[in-house]
Amino acid sequence: MSATQLRQEALAGMSDLRARYPEQFSIGWARRLPRIVIPLLLVALAGYAFVTLDVSPERFWRGLGRLGTLIVPMFPPDPGPRLWPLFEAMGETLAIAFLGTLTAAVLAFPFALLAAKNVIPNIFVHFGVRRVFDVIRSIDVLIWALMWISVVGLGPFAGVLAVATSDFGSFGKLFSEAIEATDRKAAEGVAASGGSRLHQVRFGLLPQVLPVIASQILYFFESNTRSATIIGIVGAGGIGVYLSEAIRVLELQELLFTILMILVVVSIIDFVSTRLRMSIIGRQRIEM
Repeated sequence: MSATQLRQEALAGMSDLRARYPEQFSIGWARRLPRIVIPLLLVALAGYAFVTLDVSPERFWRGLGRLGTLIVPMFPPDPGPRLWPLFEAMGETLAIAFLGTLTAAVLAFPFALLAAKNVIPNIFVHFGVRRVFDVIRSIDVLIWALMWISVVGLGPFAGVLAVATSDFGSFGKLFSEAIEATDRKAAEGVAASGGSRLHQVRFGLLPQVLPVIASQILYFFESNTRSATIIGIVGAGGIGVYLSEAIRVLELQELLFTILMILVVVSIIDFVSTRLRMSIIGRQRIEM
C-alpha cells in the first residue's frame, strides 16, 4: 500500500470518527474565547501604548535626517590629545567591574547558603534572606550608583559599590538556586560516614556547585563591564565620564573612538569569558 493510499484511509477514518463522536471534535466557546480575546487585548494594549507614549512615525523619519548629520562628522574616529587618559579610564572601568563582581560574589555566597532550603530548612530564615535578595536586585545598578555617589562622593569607589550592591542580590538568588539543585546523595554519603553538617556542605555540596558559581561570576563580570561604562556617565568613574563629556561638548570623533574602544574591549572579554565558562561547565575546552 502506498503512502497516498494510507493517507486517504486515515482521513476517511477521521471523518468516520467525527461523525460518530461530534462532541469530542467540537471546540466550545470556552476554548474559543481566549483565542479571540487575548490577541484583541494585546492589540488594544499596543495601541494604548502608542498613544500614551506619543509614538510618532513622522517624528521618527524627521529624526533620521538629524541622525545622519550627527554620524557623518564622527569619521574618522580620533582620540585627539586624550589617547592615554582614555586607556586609563578603560582600565578603571574594567577594575570597577572586576572588583564589584568579586566583592558581590564573596559577600553573597554565605547568604546564599542561608537562603538554600536544603542547607537551612528553617522557612523563616531562607524566606527572609530571599526577600532581601529580591529587594536589592529589583533596584537597577544606575540607581545604586546615584545613591552611592551621594554617600561616598564621585569617583570609581561609588562605581564599585554600585556594582557590588546590585550583583549581591542577583548572585544570592542564583547561588541559592544552584545549591538547591545539587544532588543530595553526596551529602548523605558524608553524613553516613560520620561527617558533621559542615562536612556535608564542604565535601558533599561545594564540589557540585562551585563550577556553576564560577561560570555565573564570569558571566556577570562580562555584563558588568558594560554596566560600569553606563554608571560612569553619572559620575561613578571609568570611561563613562569621557563618554558623557564627549557627547556634551559634541567631540564626535573622540566619541566614536571611545565607543569603538568599548566595543573592542567588551568583545575580547566576551570571547575569553565564554571560552572559560564553557570550559568550567565541561562543554568545551579552551582553545586560545
